[in-house]
Amino acid sequence: MLTIDSDTARRFILGKQGLWPGRRWRGLEGTTQAMQEIEYLQLDPLQIIARSQDITLHSRVLDYKLGLWETVTYEQRNFFDWGSWLTVHQMDDLPHWRVLMSREHLNHGRIRRIGKEHAEAIQEMRLILQERGTVSNRDFKMKNRTRTQDYRGRKDSALALFYLWATGEVMTHHRENFERVYALTEAVAPAHLIRESDEAEAYRFLIKKEISFLGLSRLNRTAHGFYNRVPTDSAARITQSLLADGHIMEVRVEGRRPIYYVLGEDVDLLQDLSAGRVPELWEPVASNTTEEVSFLAPLDPVSARGRAKELFDFEYVWEVYKPVEKRQYGYYTLPVLWGDQLVARFDSKLDRTTNTFVVLGFWLEDAALGQNEAFAEALARGFARFVTFLGADQIDVAAIEMPLLRKRVAAL
Repeated sequence: MLTIDSDTARRFILGKQGLWPGRRWRGLEGTTQAMQEIEYLQLDPLQIIARSQDITLHSRVLDYKLGLWETVTYEQRNFFDWGSWLTVHQMDDLPHWRVLMSREHLNHGRIRRIGKEHAEAIQEMRLILQERGTVSNRDFKMKNRTRTQDYRGRKDSALALFYLWATGEVMTHHRENFERVYALTEAVAPAHLIRESDEAEAYRFLIKKEISFLGLSRLNRTAHGFYNRVPTDSAARITQSLLADGHIMEVRVEGRRPIYYVLGEDVDLLQDLSAGRVPELWEPVASNTTEEVSFLAPLDPVSARGRAKELFDFEYVWEVYKPVEKRQYGYYTLPVLWGDQLVARFDSKLDRTTNTFVVLGFWLEDAALGQNEAFAEALARGFARFVTFLGADQIDVAAIEMPLLRKRVAAL
C-alpha cells in the first residue's frame, strides 16, 4: 500500500482534473483532450453568467470559448450525453454504456413507469423519428398532447422521447438553447459502436472510470455517480481482481482513516508529486495557478458535493436552490483556486443590458490575502481572462471591499 501526505493527495486530484499547476490544454483540440482526461463533464441548463460545463472547461483549457464542448460532442461526434446524472461520455466507450442503457427500464423505477404509462406515445415517437430524422419536444404543441406531471416533461411526447434516450434507442443529435434534439442512435453513433460489451467488462470499466474521475476514490456506494450501477457482489469481486492484477492500488493519506484506490497507471504521478516534482505531462501551456487564479464551476468535481471541505477545508455549498433568506453568500458563488488552495469565493451576474460583468460579493478565507500583492495580481489576471471568456465589455467590482484587490481588478 502506498502512503502519501495530504498535499500530495490534493495536488494529485487537482492535477488529474487538469486544474493544477495550470491549464495544459488549448482551444478546440484541447477541449477534446480535457473532456477525455476529466472523464465526466456534468451538464446543467442554468445560465447565470455561463453554464457550469463551460466554466468547468474554461478553468482547464486556454482560449476556451463558450459552447466548444457542444462542437466536439455533437458536430465532431467525439462524445455523447447520457444518464440521470447528466454527463458527457466518450463515444468510443458507447458499448460499455449500452450495457447500462439496456437495463435502464428494469433498474430505474421512473423509466419503468414511463415505459408502462406512455407505451403508445413511445411507439409514436419511434415512428416519427424514422420519418423525420430529428425531433425535439418543442415540435409538439401542448394542446395536441396528453399533459403529465413529471419533472422530466409536461407532455407525454417529452417523456416518451426521454424514455427512448435513456434506454439507448435514440441519442442527442444536437442541442438548441440546451434543449435536446433527438435522432435514432444509428443516425448519431458509428455502426461498430452500437453494441453491448460483455457485462463484466462494462463493470470493470465503470469501477476504473470512477477511480480515474475522482483521482483517489473510496469506491463509496453512497456517492453520486455511475459506480452505483455495478451490483455490490460484482463490485467487490471485480475490485479484488483489479487489485490483484495491479490495475488499481490501495493508497492511504496521512491523517485520514479511509483507504483510497488509485489507478495503477497513475502511481508514477503520485511518486513524482511526493518527491516535489511536477509531472512532465502536467506542465501548463501558459501561466500557472499561482500566477493567475482559476474559478471553479458550481459542479466542478473537486469542490462540489462536499469535496471542497475534504480537500481544502473549504465549506462550499451551491446555494442556487436555497431560498434567498437562507443563502450565506449568493445565488451563483464560485470558488477561487490560487496555487493548490481554495482561498476565496465570489458571487456575480452578467448584466446583459449593458454587457457588464458584475461582482456582487467577494469573500476571502484569510483576510490577510486582501493585502497580498501577489494574490492581487493573480486575481486580476483571472478576472481579466474570465471577462474575455464571457464576452463582457466591462467589469463592475464595487462590491469587492478590499481596496488593493478592488484596485487591481478594476484596472483590467
